[in-house]
Amino acid sequence: MPDSASHPSLSFTDVQDAQKRIASTIARTPTISNVALSRLTEAEIIIKLENLQAIGSFKERGAANRMALLTQEERKHGVITVSAGNHAQGVGRQASLLGIQATIVMPRFTPATKVAATKSWGARVVLAGDNFDEAVQTAEKIRHEEGQTLVHPFNDPAVIAGQGTCALEMIEDAPPLDAIVVPIGGGGLMAGFVTVLKQLSPNTKLYGVQVEGYSPLGAYPAPLRSVPGGPTIAEGIAVVQPGNHCLDVIGKHIDGVFVVNELQVEGAITTLAEKARQVGEGAGAAPLAAILAHHDLFKGKRVGFPISGGNINARILAHVILRSLLREGRILRLIFQIPDRPGLLAAISEKIGSYGGNIIEVSHHRLFAAPSVQTAELVVMIEARDTEHALEIERELSRHYHVERD
Repeated sequence: MPDSASHPSLSFTDVQDAQKRIASTIARTPTISNVALSRLTEAEIIIKLENLQAIGSFKERGAANRMALLTQEERKHGVITVSAGNHAQGVGRQASLLGIQATIVMPRFTPATKVAATKSWGARVVLAGDNFDEAVQTAEKIRHEEGQTLVHPFNDPAVIAGQGTCALEMIEDAPPLDAIVVPIGGGGLMAGFVTVLKQLSPNTKLYGVQVEGYSPLGAYPAPLRSVPGGPTIAEGIAVVQPGNHCLDVIGKHIDGVFVVNELQVEGAITTLAEKARQVGEGAGAAPLAAILAHHDLFKGKRVGFPISGGNINARILAHVILRSLLREGRILRLIFQIPDRPGLLAAISEKIGSYGGNIIEVSHHRLFAAPSVQTAELVVMIEARDTEHALEIERELSRHYHVERD
């Protein structure tokens, strides 16, 4: 997808100008200290709540700035972009506010909820291709035929300047920070942070975070490396090749790039929901995953990060939380082999309750799962207060019944 650069370079003044330009349509989201996360990490944690934007993501900042710079002729022909996520909604909303037509090309297998959310802003959605690259080919064909202006998701200095307003607000609103951790996909948000910190807070350490399958900067400051790609909970930063404009701005100005795995991101999503009472998508939770994984580096420091987006499917969020609780041992799945006689299920339930466990799900099998026709298999999922409480419940039940942990 060709670049849509509107300026040959990027300066701090560009970010300041962008802040004024987009102020009427973009929320100045809160930058707050979070006590629960601070206690957990043994650092003072400051979070920037970009999940509270109208579209639930910082992405609209860049779209708003780029589209505010459109000429009257460009507005007449409309805009086009390729996106399966937050950028699509940002372009769609800004187009609706400007009264212009937006065409969003999305891969065919984009989740229906994201397609519906983009259409809700009045955008024309074209589903094409099995992946991002194939969707780009369709977008180029449409742009050639219809003459729209491309609004690139990240590789445009005007878009980067818009993303930089997130950093500008954070530095203006937060106490002096020792370090900031920023997710890196295409690199637009990080490039914005670099531009602002160089000017306003040069002593603040700046770290990036990427997820394992999409970590081309994982060897930073060494050259980009090839990555395997694949499914990820952090689809917002699932980018194989960061933008060249973004890389030019980032240069050697960051202090390192952390690479986190899928389970670490899932755990961070759960921690944000449970401890901070914030919904974060995978990319938005990735900085917390990095902070938790590098506890000693950040202990005792004042550390900030943006929750860059909160657009996670409710079903996936529920599954992530349950998976995290299972891994932590706070949810037990116990298999009982019990005599098949009346009243035993009630007796087991009463014992679990007396030990302080909360029964979430019960499955009772008499016919085929049990080893004998005289026995039954009972599968019980139990919620405990913490790992030690879960072990206590299992030990107590094992004194009375044949129990195995699934």
